[in-house]
Amino acid sequence: QVQLVESGGGLVQPGGSLRLSCAASRISFSMIGMGWYRQVPGKQRELVAYIMRSYSTNYADSVKGRFTISRDNAKNTVYLQMNSLKPDDTAVYYCNVYGTSIWGQGTQVTVSS
Repeated sequence: QVQLVESGGGLVQPGGSLRLSCAASRISFSMIGMGWYRQVPGKQRELVAYIMRSYSTNYADSVKGRFTISRDNAKNTVYLQMNSLKPDDTAVYYCNVYGTSIWGQGTQVTVSS
């Protein structure tokens, strides 16, 4: 059974940075695309960024220029580097095998002074 484990969330002040990690197991990681999503209470989960096995990437307009998704196939891990964080970035962040219903457990990111 595929397992995704996120880490790296926490509390950060506006303008600060965080790096999220998602480690995958029991899957041919280099052959799949990976995505990061986020969700706040009462709203739908939204796509933040994804990276394909070709390393091509795509970002939500709201995070372009501030967030960077990357992957390390040797470590079966996908990352989300988040810079210039804003209070509106506060959410639970989930990683996902792109295009599937395989999700991690989520990690809370709170941006507040």
